[in-house]
Amino acid sequence: MGLLDKKVAIITGAGGGLGEAYAKLFASEGCSVVVNDLGGPRDGSGKDATMAQKVADAINKAGVGKAIANGSDISTMEGGETLFNDAIKAFGKVDILVNNAGILRDGTFAKMTETQWDSVIKVHLKGTFCATLPVFKYMKDHGGGVIVNTSSGSGLIGNFGQTNYGAAKAGIAGFTRVLSIEGRKYNIRVWTLAPGALTRMTEDLQERRGASYAPWPPEMIAPGVLYMVSDLSGDQTNKIMTVSSNRGIREMKIFMAEGWTPKGPYTAQDVAANASKVFFRDDAKAQ
Repeated sequence: MGLLDKKVAIITGAGGGLGEAYAKLFASEGCSVVVNDLGGPRDGSGKDATMAQKVADAINKAGVGKAIANGSDISTMEGGETLFNDAIKAFGKVDILVNNAGILRDGTFAKMTETQWDSVIKVHLKGTFCATLPVFKYMKDHGGGVIVNTSSGSGLIGNFGQTNYGAAKAGIAGFTRVLSIEGRKYNIRVWTLAPGALTRMTEDLQERRGASYAPWPPEMIAPGVLYMVSDLSGDQTNKIMTVSSNRGIREMKIFMAEGWTPKGPYTAQDVAANASKVFFRDDAKAQ
């Protein structure tokens, strides 16, 4: 018995890297998988339908789970609907959605172009919306399911030269928090994942940071995601889980300081006088 026997999963951006690792691990646990990938370079230009097909073929050849390939552009409403419809046609249901597709068009903010901004927001943030909407509606009417949305330390903590990517990833985290609240009564569990792995999306980080940067391969991230979508995680929802070599596997939360509540009108000087309550200490930084 596999952890995902008779389950059906849609995984976007599964033609390589993290998505491919998820698809192959899920299939080995008895899951039927829709392998979605538009293909092409990591900047989102071009298409390559063979990427998704190769992963689906490898899964079917292994003979444990089943897979079909899908080349829909999930940054469009039509693409999200087509992806969902292909899953229903092939396997009759959807139990799991992992929103993993993404592109990179990095640049410092002063040099950021509108095209760089719009393209990254469209694929990551709008793509998560487009792929999720038909699946969420289906799960709402069919007993629930699990959705994993991919954020990043770039959005949750920050990373130089990635204002577009960070904004998209922070938006995904906010989207997930609200969606988990709306999905709870329908037994739809929604997670935020912040992975750190060496893939073609991050290969230049290795060059810039040198030998001290030792990210995990995608296969080290996949078991954490399998936990999230399987019954092993029980009824957990609305949680951020980081899975990376530098932070290990841990939940991340947003905390508030002790705070100060004025009893009436107050001044900026009053805020300054109560700064020790309003703010965390500067040395109390996330590790």
